[in-house]
Amino acid sequence: MPEDATTEHQPVEPDASPGTVYVDRSAFGRHQGLFIVNQGAKAGARYALDSDVVSLGRDPSSDIFLDDITVSRRHAEVERDGARYSIRDVGSLNGTYVNRKRIERGELSEGDEVQVGKFKLVFVHGTSPQ
Repeated sequence: MPEDATTEHQPVEPDASPGTVYVDRSAFGRHQGLFIVNQGAKAGARYALDSDVVSLGRDPSSDIFLDDITVSRRHAEVERDGARYSIRDVGSLNGTYVNRKRIERGELSEGDEVQVGKFKLVFVHGTSPQ
């Protein structure tokens, strides 16, 4: 199989309900979004969503590099519009899921769980109460 090939897998069922991650909100801006890896090889990693468009994928040039064959090279993008965040699938093979539902595009809310391949990321928003 070529090195850049993506294999298709069924999504893994989450072990915990979305939004089970605690974050010290004083560490980031009032309108800033953040992803925390809840499951996958980078569990515990945090990624600030500090650009208008943040790319997720297996391509090393992705803003959030998720190195697993279940992730497409260009998998998804998070777009920021003021204090609102949305995610869209950019033609991945395995799809992008928000709270276990496959989406093409969707708005992100505090505690949403985003699944990209085997990685599960929890969305945290600075405007949400602690």
